[in-house]
Amino acid sequence: VGHCHPDIVKAAHEQNQLLNTNSRYLHDNLVDYAERLSKTLPEKLNTFYFLNSGSEANDLALRLARQYTKHEDVIVLDHAYHGHLTSLIDISPYKFRHLEGQKEWVHVAPVPDTYRGLYREDHEDSVTAYANEVKNIIEQAQERDRKIAAFFVESLPSVGGQIIPPAGYFQKVAEHVHKAGGVFIADEIQVGFGRVGKHFWAFQLQGEDFIPDIVTMGKPIGNGHPIACVVTTKEIAEAFAATGVEYFNTFGGNPVSCAIGLAVLDVIEKQHLQTHANEVGNFLMKLLKEQKIKHPIIGDVR
Repeated sequence: VGHCHPDIVKAAHEQNQLLNTNSRYLHDNLVDYAERLSKTLPEKLNTFYFLNSGSEANDLALRLARQYTKHEDVIVLDHAYHGHLTSLIDISPYKFRHLEGQKEWVHVAPVPDTYRGLYREDHEDSVTAYANEVKNIIEQAQERDRKIAAFFVESLPSVGGQIIPPAGYFQKVAEHVHKAGGVFIADEIQVGFGRVGKHFWAFQLQGEDFIPDIVTMGKPIGNGHPIACVVTTKEIAEAFAATGVEYFNTFGGNPVSCAIGLAVLDVIEKQHLQTHANEVGNFLMKLLKEQKIKHPIIGDVR
């Protein structure tokens, strides 16, 4: 929402002057913020965990998926990056290819890129073709007695080249993943909070009938302040709690972070930033597409 936005600075300053607590103690800001966030999401996604960074959020998402499914393996897209913790370097081809390589429990699917990928715009059904690549990975893994815990994906692969997956791809992949006993995790850390314009969350570009099992948030959530979030279903949260090992985070969900998170949502709403993103985005796309017609060197605009 802009560097040093006065509303964000004010919210942080006011809350900073009051008693600060950790998330073992109840505080209105925590509940108010979870409630506000829930209004932007499908009803099914109703249990929130607050953390300090996107990497922490993705690590927790991985733990939730494994605890719920009792499986270990993860499918990711090629070129993906999901964070800097060891667990996330392991599921980030963008990183692990330069380090220790691919772990046995990690499976890499092709990016659903209809411009440069395996199946392009001229393919009769690129959506099904790309989803079938995931289905094949699942079948090959099962032949080796591996079990899929999650399909972990950025709703719009960003490090992979700002790829916009064709609508319907997530639905078909989720079908294969659920059938294998896994869950679908949407990483919205770089692309959430109205940045896609048409919707508040990038996964919503896939259509109203698509709901991930777990969504992770970071980066824009606090406008530069370290705050992140994982939201999931009641069933997954209950399976996680059933271990008896409670989730605890000293700073995650502290009153200052939640006050800032609330202020960010206020600014997005008051200043119509989602509509602004849509209008400016459409304006730029229109002009760039005109340039594409003019200059054969421009292959794709996204």
